[in-house]
Amino acid sequence: MANKTYLQMINDLLVRLREAEVPANNANSYSSLVGKFINDAKRYVEDAYDWTALETTKTVTTSNGVYNYTITGAGLRFRTKRVLSQESDWFLSIENPNVMEDYLRNNTQQSGAPDRFCYKGADSNGDGKVLFFPVPNGVYNIDFDLIVPQNELASDSTVITVPDVPVILRAYAMAIRERGEDGGISASEAFGIAQQTLADYIAIEQGHNGAGTTWDAV
Repeated sequence: MANKTYLQMINDLLVRLREAEVPANNANSYSSLVGKFINDAKRYVEDAYDWTALETTKTVTTSNGVYNYTITGAGLRFRTKRVLSQESDWFLSIENPNVMEDYLRNNTQQSGAPDRFCYKGADSNGDGKVLFFPVPNGVYNIDFDLIVPQNELASDSTVITVPDVPVILRAYAMAIRERGEDGGISASEAFGIAQQTLADYIAIEQGHNGAGTTWDAV
C-alpha cells in the first residue's frame, strides 16, 4: 500500500483525536498545529534509521585546480554511506577537517585523483560543501551515496517517503501530550506504541536488506 499524502496524514490524525477532517492542511489553526506535529515526527523517524527510501546518489564533478564543491540537493541533514570515484573506481576516505586544511594550505600541495574528502560548511541554498585532496588535476566524477531526508511536508498532495504509520503514531502521541488527557490513552502509552511500531518497521526494513534476525535451533 502506498504511503499517505500530507493531507491524508493530517486527517488520519484528526480522526484519532476525534476532530473533524479538513480539506487542506492549513484549514484552521488546529490542523496547522497537527501538521507541525507530523513534520516533527517525520524528522524523528527519518533520523532513527538509514531508510532505503531515502537513499540517493549525488555526483560532484571536479575541475582542474579546484578542491571545494557543493553537493547540490543534499541539504545538511544527510548521512554518508560511501563516496566513490567513477574514474578511479575506488572509495574515498573521510578526513578530519583540520588535517584537510593543513594538506590544502601547505607549500607542497599535491594534485591528482582525489582519494580523501571532508565536509566544510554550506552554500547559500543550505547544501553541504566538500573539500577534496589531492587537489583534482582534471575532471573526476565523485559519487556520494547518501541518506537524504525529505524536505518538510508543506503541500497537501506530497507523499511522505519514510513509512507513514510510525510518523502518524508519534505525531498522535505529541498531540495527546499537547492537549492533555481527554479520556483516551495517556501520552506515555501513545509514545510507547509509537516507539514499538517504529522498531517493528525498522526490523522489517532490516529484513529486506538481509540484516534481519537469524533463528538457530537449540
